Amino acid sequence: MINNAIARRYAKALVQLGSEGGLIDRFRDELSIVDGLFRTNGDLRAAFSNPALTSEQKKSMMKELIAKTACSELVGNFLLLLVDKNRVAFLGQIVQTYEKLADEFSGVIRPVITTAFALDDSQVGAIQSALEKKTGKKIVPQMVVDASLLGGVVTQIGDIAYDNSVKTQLKRIKDILQKG
Repeated sequence: MINNAIARRYAKALVQLGSEGGLIDRFRDELSIVDGLFRTNGDLRAAFSNPALTSEQKKSMMKELIAKTACSELVGNFLLLLVDKNRVAFLGQIVQTYEKLADEFSGVIRPVITTAFALDDSQVGAIQSALEKKTGKKIVPQMVVDASLLGGVVTQIGDIAYDNSVKTQLKRIKDILQKG
């Protein structure tokens, strides 16, 4: 709970900074790159959580990381602030929260659309435009293929699922027939 509050506070501040300069998407990309490095490199995570290293040593490492990833000055300063406040361990949560808040600010929804087979661009476009019409927001679909659906589409938007899969329809028919 406390971790979520910390992540939300830092992410919200960064979204506000990004919105003032129209840099929300750029910040998202830069944070995603840095977070990816931390997720895939256990030595990097271990170094920043090592109490034997001084704050200055950690700042020096972060400055090198910022230079290698070519982060903007604001994101670089933000990352250095995380080092100063000993919050680097929360970077993953901060990035996830940032992405959610940035999407809310920008009016973007990222539904997970699951189909039995890969769809072509025109089919994805049709689903995307239908969802944009229904929600009134910009849709950035995340496509997933699951052959067990047999056919149809399952769309997950946040906590709401729209299940039009053949598998579910067959299950409903089976339940109706069993009930008599």
